[in-house]
Amino acid sequence: MKIFPEIYRQFRLIDTKARSVNRLIRRTEYSKRLYSQYTDKSFRGEVSSTHFKLISSSIGRGAFCVLTGKLKEREGSVKVKIHPFFKYALYFFYALPIVGFFVEFILVPENNWPILILVAIGQMLFIRYLFIGLAFRILARESLHRLRDVLDIEFTV
Repeated sequence: MKIFPEIYRQFRLIDTKARSVNRLIRRTEYSKRLYSQYTDKSFRGEVSSTHFKLISSSIGRGAFCVLTGKLKEREGSVKVKIHPFFKYALYFFYALPIVGFFVEFILVPENNWPILILVAIGQMLFIRYLFIGLAFRILARESLHRLRDVLDIEFTV
């Protein structure tokens, strides 16, 4: 089980590479730091002729997913992962059930500790699959749709 989900997709460029890169550059506000800021462009980040590293420009939720990709002549690939800042913040949520287990174990020593361990593991799985997994899936899909519209690409299976 991976702690943080990732998506790796390959795509085919419908237009030429030069036109697709030019369109992506026009729709991306250049920024070495990947954080949300209001802009009229679709993405924030860095774009070169063969690589890109982007976040969606949606305020509040756009920076959750980072798109890192490579472009070849007629095809390319993109990897969607959680932004490192959000990873550190989410480690806090992973630690809460463990801290709760130890606090309960210390304050009430006669409790049935195997049940407490199962509850802590259940809470961690709930956080991973429902809280983080669902949010990542929704926001990654939104970012990939936006990338598809900007680059004019078709995702391959």
